[in-house]
Amino acid sequence: MTLNEGQYQLEELYEKFFHDVYQYLLYFTNNSSEAEDLTQDTFMRVFKSYQSFKNRSSMKTWIISIAKRTAIDHYRKKKLISLLPDVLLNIRKSEDGLPEEEMEKNEEWEMVQAALSKLKPDYRNVVILRGLREYSVKETAEILDWKPSKVKVDYHRALNLLKKSLGNSSEKAVQVYERKIQ
Repeated sequence: MTLNEGQYQLEELYEKFFHDVYQYLLYFTNNSSEAEDLTQDTFMRVFKSYQSFKNRSSMKTWIISIAKRTAIDHYRKKKLISLLPDVLLNIRKSEDGLPEEEMEKNEEWEMVQAALSKLKPDYRNVVILRGLREYSVKETAEILDWKPSKVKVDYHRALNLLKKSLGNSSEKAVQVYERKIQ
């Protein structure tokens, strides 16, 4: 492969997977500027280690796993973990257009976000990947370097902790959230 061919392949990878990496990192960082920086760092790592890709997983899961390690490294340095951005509130669209119902949904979603922020990082990661990004169990397992059974168990436990954290009065909020992520 010539230098131009290699550069072209890397540009294609960047264009194809930029959005997935950026969205994952946005969920992880809760900050669009940090997500942009970490996305660039991720692709720098991808470009540096591209020759070592062994096709043991899909290109997408390999790149997302690099994004995961990039984010974790970043937060180890900062000693700060903050997940699930308020931006999600703006993504959700009104299903029926009634302002009162939409406001109630936003309040419920804020309660769910607060509960999610209390989960341990492994649980938050699995909820982001399985629930919000809708990756398969297999893809999530590859990204997190877990067995599929651990993905299923941790996802189930995370949802149960969310229910417990939100309490019985928030059962409706959990149901709304579960519908969104399952």
